[in-house]
Amino acid sequence: MASSALSSAISTIGNLLTEEAKFLWGVEEQVERLQTELRWMESFLSLKDADARQGEDRRIRMWVSEIRELAYDAEDVVEAFALRIGSKRKGGFSDAIRKSACLLKEGRLLHKTRSKIDSIIARIADLTRRLQTYGIRELRDAQSSSSSNVRRELRWTYSHIVEDNIVGLGSETKKLVSILVEDDHNHCKVVSISGMGGLGKTTLAKKVYNHSRVRDNFTHFAWVYVSQQCQKRKVWEDALSGLNVISNDELRKMREEELADKLFSFLKDNQSSMNDERVAKKLFDFLKNNKCLVILDDLWSIEDWNVILPGFPINEPQSKSKILITSRNKEVALPEPRGHLHVLELLKEKDSWELFQKIAFQHFPDDRMDGKKKELGKEMVKHCAGLPLAIIVLGGILATKGSSNEWQIVNENVKSYIKRGKGLQRIDEVLTLSYDDLPPYLRSCFLYLSHFPEDYEINAERLIQLWVAEGIVSSEQEEGNEDEIIEDVAERYLIELAERCMIQVRETDVVTSKIKTFQMHDLMRDLCLSKAKQENFLFIVDQSNADSSSSIWRVRRVSAHVFFWIQRLKSPNTRSLFWFDVLTEEAFSKLAPKTVVSYLKEHDIDCNPRVLNFEGKTEFFSGCKVPSDMGNLIHLRFLSLRDRSFAMSKLPSSLGNLRCLLTLDLRIKGSCSDSILVPNVIWRMEQLRHLYLPQKCKSKKKLKLDTLRNLQTLVNFNTKHCYLKDLSKLTNLRVLKIRWHFNIEDLKEDLDKSPIIGSKFLHSLSVSCDTYGVDPRHLEHLLLSCACICKLSLKVDIGKLPEYDYFSEEITYIHLSLSRLNEDPMPTIEKLPNLRVLQFDDSAFIGMKMICSAGGFPKLDSLSLESLGNLEELQVDEGAMPVLRRLEIVNCRKMKMVPDGLRSIETLQELAIKSMPKAFKDRLVVGGEDFNKFQRFRSFTFQDCDDQE
Repeated sequence: MASSALSSAISTIGNLLTEEAKFLWGVEEQVERLQTELRWMESFLSLKDADARQGEDRRIRMWVSEIRELAYDAEDVVEAFALRIGSKRKGGFSDAIRKSACLLKEGRLLHKTRSKIDSIIARIADLTRRLQTYGIRELRDAQSSSSSNVRRELRWTYSHIVEDNIVGLGSETKKLVSILVEDDHNHCKVVSISGMGGLGKTTLAKKVYNHSRVRDNFTHFAWVYVSQQCQKRKVWEDALSGLNVISNDELRKMREEELADKLFSFLKDNQSSMNDERVAKKLFDFLKNNKCLVILDDLWSIEDWNVILPGFPINEPQSKSKILITSRNKEVALPEPRGHLHVLELLKEKDSWELFQKIAFQHFPDDRMDGKKKELGKEMVKHCAGLPLAIIVLGGILATKGSSNEWQIVNENVKSYIKRGKGLQRIDEVLTLSYDDLPPYLRSCFLYLSHFPEDYEINAERLIQLWVAEGIVSSEQEEGNEDEIIEDVAERYLIELAERCMIQVRETDVVTSKIKTFQMHDLMRDLCLSKAKQENFLFIVDQSNADSSSSIWRVRRVSAHVFFWIQRLKSPNTRSLFWFDVLTEEAFSKLAPKTVVSYLKEHDIDCNPRVLNFEGKTEFFSGCKVPSDMGNLIHLRFLSLRDRSFAMSKLPSSLGNLRCLLTLDLRIKGSCSDSILVPNVIWRMEQLRHLYLPQKCKSKKKLKLDTLRNLQTLVNFNTKHCYLKDLSKLTNLRVLKIRWHFNIEDLKEDLDKSPIIGSKFLHSLSVSCDTYGVDPRHLEHLLLSCACICKLSLKVDIGKLPEYDYFSEEITYIHLSLSRLNEDPMPTIEKLPNLRVLQFDDSAFIGMKMICSAGGFPKLDSLSLESLGNLEELQVDEGAMPVLRRLEIVNCRKMKMVPDGLRSIETLQELAIKSMPKAFKDRLVVGGEDFNKFQRFRSFTFQDCDDQE
């Protein structure tokens, strides 16, 4: 975490030195010296890998903590000076008198800032002295602790030891055995089993390894435990030994020869590599010429896999050997056709209970009928959330406790008991291995997830904005690729967390497959909270401490899962404040933005937060208003008031002072459905990257947005309150959502010379003007300006779809709603060469028949028809939609039957029928007229189709 703080501070100070140097006059030399010191600290921190080694030594933890605080303080001091001087020196000659009056204050601020920088540099010098005095310098060369070695020994796996308590792996075992032994899958050389720690990857691998079909199919076998400390030579030698290619005596002789070679390495620099090559070739040739199965258990990274790869003939067509890998990292898996990835899932509720009973009642089988124990057991199993290792630990603990009272004691603090399992069954140590393996740039990303409540479904887009706002992902990390923006870097980090099984993906984008939402397993979240507490990363206000009267000191982040009195906050330099709870009126009146800002100001708390996240729902219209002095929080990068309610429907003009803002979410609720009055000051926020205007917006003047050259996301734009011409200046815009009004004044005949959109990066366009409608010519002009969009959503009455030439050929997703199209849109849409997802709903089409012609929709994967009240028939000609995988028909009451043409689409797997007449359903069920036509579908679902209409 210290490395992330240093990176953020160095980046911020560097940007100020290059872009805002005029506002650092008087302290520029000191700031440059401070930046140099921070860079040396960053290099030293990386050299010792201190972030990863905090668990080994208390001195390292204290050292890292001090470095982190120094970095935060340095960033705060320098940025505060530049911003305050910059805000005072803006304006023209009319401000001369006011500026003169401020000279004295500037002098005081300059003196104060110099003193603070000198103090930080002195702290760095003192820290350096203590590094020498208390022996931290020597830690660099220290060997891993004995406790770490013991943990590795305890985790060592052996192929002949197969657990008896196995539940829910039958189908997985059968599938993997089939892939390994059947000739149809002979092209697949490497099979990977992936999943989070404690899920049973090694157990499944042992089941497969010892399966009778596998033993009959292969002639030689080897089980190799790799671990985090992957040593290529040892992996190859263990494989050779397991395959009985070399004896233990030969292996010992080879190692003795290598040791002798190393003694004379100054004469033979390449001897060691030659020995490695000899061992790798010996393994490679044996696997190539024999039918072998090698298990590589607990492989951690793609880098380790690439290092040991020279010993395995996976690219040799004639080789019949197979490799089975277990790993917590999905990235280790090879792509098809050479590889197959099997992702192991959490146990279902039924299997979880079965596994628990096997263990908990092994000594007292009659207790299965004990109603009280059964009730307590089922309640406790829920805390394991389907993780087999957790269930085994819990069952083992309860197996030694005979009475219901003892079970009740465990139930009262079940998570603590699970984590205190002994030996191999220490859940916290198993999961901690995943955390320890994270590279420095991912540790802070992971710890940031501790902000969110238990079982919270986290929005990926919002999380990425928060990471960027706090410097968790910095601009320096995007230097390698000019086309890659900082959000792309953050998205890669999130994907890597998913591949490492640190998070559980819940929803992905239907087109791009990017992560939309995710959650954390309860036990993984407990690990995250434990590490965050250890590093003083944040303070969480929850049920356990919400009523406490004690003050909140020395924390950089506060996340409130329940209401708390803001007066408890006494921590200087707090960087972020989160609120998640649904508040009562009394609570919100004590916690509203006005109260927070006023309190910080009145009590002289030196708090300059980067993040204020008031996002959440209120069940009332509060008597509060957004404070007029909100603009004093000049360090803010992220401000969200989404779904909060205010009696006063006016935003303060001081928001214009927040010129560091990267994300501004103003989707607040006004009293009695009033529109929100937005002052014309947003144009001053030139760093803004994501802007969400109120759904119902009003302004005295149209809002200027033409200065927002960094803007990527613009939501709830409309031409009544914003200038249409400004869109041509937003050259980095990626997502545009238009709401309520869209009108082009003085539309010219020569449309090509006046494009509306100025960004070549725009990939998503949404137009929602269902109340006011849109002139079809204006919509055509807008679409003509969007040459590269891949997602299009139209919720607007247009009567007739624009011609094919107006659509981008890059479109992969179209959603039409309330469009009231009279003519069949399919002849136009089916020509789009890359369209993969098509959705119609809410009277998007008011005709009676749709026709999908031969050759149309060459890449369509999913088609959805919902609430098309007049639609009677969908005709699918042979050769149409050749790769369709899913069809959904919902509430199209006049449709009589599923199209016969679907029978010729071999890729069709899923047919979902919802809210359709019973007669429609009866044709498709067993005994129905169309049952035999469509029974081959893998998934055939009905929902709410029992009415007689």
